[in-house]
Amino acid sequence: MPTMLRVGLAETIAYRAEMIVWILTTTMPLVMLSLWTSVADEAPFRAYTQADFVAYYLGALIVRNLTSNWVAWQIAEEIRMGTLSMRLLRPVHPFASFLATHLAALPLRLVVITPVVGILFLTAARDVVIDDPARIGLFVLAMAGAWLLTFAVFLAIGSLSFFLEKSMSLVEVYFGLFMLMSGYLIPIDLMPPWMATAAEWLPFRYMLGAPVEILIGRYPDAAAVAPVVARTWAWAAVMVAAAAVSWRAGVRRFEAYGA
Repeated sequence: MPTMLRVGLAETIAYRAEMIVWILTTTMPLVMLSLWTSVADEAPFRAYTQADFVAYYLGALIVRNLTSNWVAWQIAEEIRMGTLSMRLLRPVHPFASFLATHLAALPLRLVVITPVVGILFLTAARDVVIDDPARIGLFVLAMAGAWLLTFAVFLAIGSLSFFLEKSMSLVEVYFGLFMLMSGYLIPIDLMPPWMATAAEWLPFRYMLGAPVEILIGRYPDAAAVAPVVARTWAWAAVMVAAAAVSWRAGVRRFEAYGA
C-alpha cells in the first residue's frame, strides 16, 4: 500500500492541472452562497443568518472537494479499453489500487482548499464553526465515512460497466439526486418536510450535508452527532458490500483480451 500511495501521488502531481480543473468544477456552493446571503441580508432566514450561510457553503465546498473522486470513470474506461486485464493480473485486489490512487490525491486537494479554509476563519463564519474537541473528532470521523461512502458509490456505479454499455448515464442520475438530496444546493433544514425526511433515509446526505452540519454546529453536542456519524459509516459499509458484489459478478463475465 505505501508503494501504491507513492505511485498515486506521483500520478496526481504529474496531472496536477487536470486535478485543479476537476476541483474548479465543484464551485456551485459559491453560487448558492451569493444567493442565500442576499436572502438573509436584512434578517435571518429560518434560523440561518448570513454567517450561517457563509459557513455552510464554504463548508460544503471543502467537503465536496475532499470527498469527490473519479473512480467510476476510471473503471468504465478500463473495462471499455480492456486495460482492466492488467489490474486483474496483479496480486492485489483492484479496489486496493483504486483506493491508493484516490487517497494519494488528498494532499493536493488539501493544498487547493487551504484558501477556502482561510476565508472561513477570517470571516464572521468563524463564530459558527465548532471548536470543542469532541465534535471536532466526530467531524473527522464523519468526513472519513463520507469519503469512503462516496468512493464506494462510484465503485458500484463503475462496476455496472461490466453489464451496461453506457453506465456513465447512471452518474448523471446520481448527480441529479445528489445535488437535491445531499444539501449541496439547499441545506436540509430548509427543505420541505417530506424532502428532508427522504434525505434522512438516503445516503446522499451523509456524503456532504451531514459533515457540513456537524462543522457549523447544527447539532448541540457530541451525543447528538454520534448517531449521524454511525449512519454515515453504516451506509459506507452497505455501499462497499454492494460494490464488491457487483464487481465480483462483473469480473466473471469480463471478456477483454487476456482477461
